[in-house]
Amino acid sequence: MPLTTPQPLLHTLPLQVAEHLGARIIEGAHAPGSRLREIELAESFDVSRATIREALRLLEQRGLVRILPQRGAHVTQLSAKELDDLFEVRASLLATGSRIVAERCTAAEAATLRSVLERLRQCVDDVNSYSRTSAELVHILVHMSGNEVLASYCDDFALRIGRYARMGLMTAARRRRSISIWSKLISAITHRDGAAAAALHAQLSLENRTAALDEFKKSQAGGQQPPSPPVRGPRKPLSTEYAT
Repeated sequence: MPLTTPQPLLHTLPLQVAEHLGARIIEGAHAPGSRLREIELAESFDVSRATIREALRLLEQRGLVRILPQRGAHVTQLSAKELDDLFEVRASLLATGSRIVAERCTAAEAATLRSVLERLRQCVDDVNSYSRTSAELVHILVHMSGNEVLASYCDDFALRIGRYARMGLMTAARRRRSISIWSKLISAITHRDGAAAAALHAQLSLENRTAALDEFKKSQAGGQQPPSPPVRGPRKPLSTEYAT
């Protein structure tokens, strides 16, 4: 069953399929370790098996799929070690990005950040909407930095860290805590306080890591993955989703 009303599959078809399928994986429609069958996916997306194979290779590069000889494609397993490693590195990158933006923030950029922050506040009751909007805010921030290398690394991490970041925002209490820190972070940036902005974004990421790790441990103890609420709203490109 599709999680959203998909956008038209235009231009680079394998990339478009990869983005849709990647979002399904992140939101739990395909569980870790599950088989991704080419025929079923081709029918689901109404594309050729060759297109599906290329999309799966793209997702393998992004760390969401593993393709094994004679066994086909499977969703990669979640790992506490990977979770810890990804968040540790990403916290440092995002702290640097927020510091740079705070040091250069213009009035127009401040208005943009406040606008997206308000949208984030409006969707605090829905984990998928909140995760996507939070990730959009991260994407905007790192690209505002003007540091193309940093932005590229953060975008790459967004694809790989998506399942873990969403896991750390599963509860309403966690999302309320997150929006509280986001509000302080955007205030620090718009007041050009680079040190505070860096510290707050590192705190935001590391608290999400702790919450994600707790949720992961609970899911392992219970023998199941965290619940996946239904998706609402239009789909954005996978590269700008699901990372805080």
